[in-house]
Amino acid sequence: MALPTSTQFRYWGIATAIFVVVMWFLGDVLLPFIIGSAIAYFVDPVADRLESWGLSRVAATFVITVASILVVVILLLAVVPALITQMVDLANTMPQLFQDLRGFINKHFPSLLDQNSEAHKALTEIGQTLKSRIGDVLKTVLGSAASAINVVVLLVIVPVVSVYMLLDWDRMIGRIDQLLPRDHAPVIRQLATDIDRVLASFVRGMGTVCLILGTYYAVALMAVGLQFGLVVGFIAGLVTFIPYLGALIGGLLAIGLALFQFWGSWGSIALVAGIFAIGQVVEGNFLTPKLVGNSVGLHPVWLLLALSVFGSMFGFVGMLVAVPVAAALGVLARFGTEQYLQSRLYKGLSEQDAE
Repeated sequence: MALPTSTQFRYWGIATAIFVVVMWFLGDVLLPFIIGSAIAYFVDPVADRLESWGLSRVAATFVITVASILVVVILLLAVVPALITQMVDLANTMPQLFQDLRGFINKHFPSLLDQNSEAHKALTEIGQTLKSRIGDVLKTVLGSAASAINVVVLLVIVPVVSVYMLLDWDRMIGRIDQLLPRDHAPVIRQLATDIDRVLASFVRGMGTVCLILGTYYAVALMAVGLQFGLVVGFIAGLVTFIPYLGALIGGLLAIGLALFQFWGSWGSIALVAGIFAIGQVVEGNFLTPKLVGNSVGLHPVWLLLALSVFGSMFGFVGMLVAVPVAAALGVLARFGTEQYLQSRLYKGLSEQDAE
């Protein structure tokens, strides 16, 4: 005899509360394990494909590990130093760019910056703040990042966790399936399949889109000579998972920098604008439809809400789990809606009377 529904809700409510409490107090400790598990989940299809080609699970894991190490080493040697250098240079250049902007406005639109106007006072105050605080801001950011994420621990634990999780992924999933409550196992399997489909379509697909667009923006902007092209491409690619936001932020930043660097050379400025226009056309008409699809079910507003809520509640760890949790909640919400539309609570007695 199955447990009453109220009892089942009580047990699952207790389990959810325990999960939230653990995330709240042990988020930073669990961070390497969450990242390692996420990596294993994302590359598990690659391991399955290698197994279908005749490799054992151990051999497939070894091949993926070696390939990942090579990619990381190449990035550390070729891309990361240049990216960090440009980010530091951009941070140091921002006060001067602001002063140049004020000088440009003074020259072409002097009425906007009258000495006694509020706009002039605001710009002066912002400029002084940027000059005095930019170093403190960088130190604070780096210090908080160092306290929240122990880089040494991440570099050591994450690869180990990801390798072991990848090696035992199918066995672990099979064991979890055996522990499902028998009465609800078919429904849970179906919901898990739907959640996996959403995550596979969105996270893997959008991750590929972000990588492709970020690389395109960085290479194209550096090719036209934009001083901070690598940073702009990195930023634009990073936030591409929110439709239009990546192109908007990256485009405004790139065009703003191009105006200062190429002022008077309108062809170069037009090239920078054209790079983002082409990127948007390619993303909207080819990359996103092919790699992500149109039936994922994760609305941009829902993603922003999830990132904001989980980020404020659980910090960096919350932002990492925000997208998977948002996908799971979206699937559960659609399932609940379907159940509601089939229930007497929605249909009432009119349909029964009609019969």
